[in-house]
Formats: sequence, C-alpha cells, structure tokens
Amino acid sequence: MPENKTMTRSLSYFYTKKLGAPPRRVITTPIVTAVAGKYMDTPMSKLHIRRFVRKNELDLSEYCHEKYGCFNDFFTRQIKPEARPVDMRPEKLISPCDGHLSVYRIGSDSVFNIKDSYYRVSDLVNSSFIADEYLDGYCLVFRLGVENYHRYCYIDNGTKSVNFRIKGRYNPVQPIVVNNHPVFTQNTREYTIMQTENFGTVVQIEVGACLVGKIINHREAGRIYKGTEKGMFQFGGSTIVLLMKKDSVKLPERYFVATSQGTETDVKYGQAIGEKA
Repeated sequence: MPENKTMTRSLSYFYTKKLGAPPRRVITTPIVTAVAGKYMDTPMSKLHIRRFVRKNELDLSEYCHEKYGCFNDFFTRQIKPEARPVDMRPEKLISPCDGHLSVYRIGSDSVFNIKDSYYRVSDLVNSSFIADEYLDGYCLVFRLGVENYHRYCYIDNGTKSVNFRIKGRYNPVQPIVVNNHPVFTQNTREYTIMQTENFGTVVQIEVGACLVGKIINHREAGRIYKGTEKGMFQFGGSTIVLLMKKDSVKLPERYFVATSQGTETDVKYGQAIGEKA
C-alpha cells in the first residue's frame, strides 16, 4: 500500500514528541473517534471514496456492485462470494478475515512483541483466569490494513458467548505508533468465547483502531456456523486475535519462523491456515 507521508509525519509528532502527548490524548478519546465515525456516515463523506480507491490501489471488481450512501457503506462493502471461497473441510482452521498474520506460542507470563508493541494475553481480555486457560496454546494476530476486506467470519461450527466489550482509547495501527506506544492494550476491543466443534474453546478478540467508529458484531450468544459473517469494522485499521488452547490445532512452522523474523504472512478470509490436531 502506498505510504501516506503526511499521515506518517503527523503520527511521528503525536507519538514521539513530548509536545505531541496532550493533543494525542485528545484525538484518541472515544468521543473524538465517534465524531469522526459519524462524519463517515454522512453523504458528504462519499467525496473521499475515489481518492481512497486510487491511493490504495483497490481492485473493486472483486466486490458486489452497489451504490454507497456514505464512506462507511463503501468501507464495509461486501465482497463477491467467489472472491473469498471458504474452506469448509471440518479439520481445516480458516482465517476469519483478510489480513497480515503473526503467530505466537503462549508461555507462562509471555509478553508478545507485535511491531514493538508489548502485551500479555490477560491484557487483551482483561482476565488472568481466561489467560491461564491458554497457557502453552497459540495466539494468532491478524492485522487488517485499510486496503483489506473489513468483514470477518466464524472459524468453525459451534456456539458462542455474549460479546464482552472492554473500553479503551483508539490509537492508529501504524508502525510509528506501535514502536512507541502499547497500542493493543489501550484500544477498545470486544471478545467472545466460542465452543467449537473441531478446535475446542477459542477466544476471538476484535480490536478497534483510530477512526474505527464501531466494532459491529451481528449477534450475541447462540449457534455459530463456519464461514458465516460474524461482524465488521468501520473505517480504520483494525486487528483480530484468536486464542487457541494447547493441542487444539496444528499450524505450519513457517508462520512461527516468519513471526520470529518480524515478517507477517498475508492471508485471506476463509483460507485454510492450519488443521485440527
């Protein structure tokens, strides 16, 4: 994706300079994000669509043709089913979204480094009890850029809990930010606990970022089905995290090697990324 030099310079000021701290605290409050999100719901915001497509080199032929009433309508546009086929083999773990994947093994008191942003599992779900359940398991982090498809699906058949929301501050998911600020433990997030048919108990966490007005999950507790849309993010970069227990899944070693080298693996919604252990 082409670099936005103006955005990079602005973020550098807010997140690396002492004088940038006060305005940073203002622009990352939920109320400011909400105002920005409301603007993206207005007809006037349609003016930004053409430039956004051009700057991010988006291929709109993959998406369903429709008229957009606002920028958020465009940002959450639906992709053609044939463009994101879901691997329905029961033994296959699928990616819940388009994004850039990093994979970690969860150890005792593990602190994960994602683009130099450090956090523990207990920070993400605000619960040491839940975190302890995933000791020796896996943490899969899917970082969505603005160029990615921003809808996400269920990874397996099963049942789910209600959606638990943790309030926070919105910070951009950009390297200049995560190199200087603990993004993942401060952003607003939602998580749900899923009892899956093939992978045991899995926690899925959606993390909001700057200018994401809403994390929209479609339903509360109930039955879930593999490949069915779970929800979507409105405008902004976002992240999805899967917590999986020990011996629940087999993941290719190349993911761990790439992550240890600071490289993310590009994945697509519905793509097989592992298999039942």
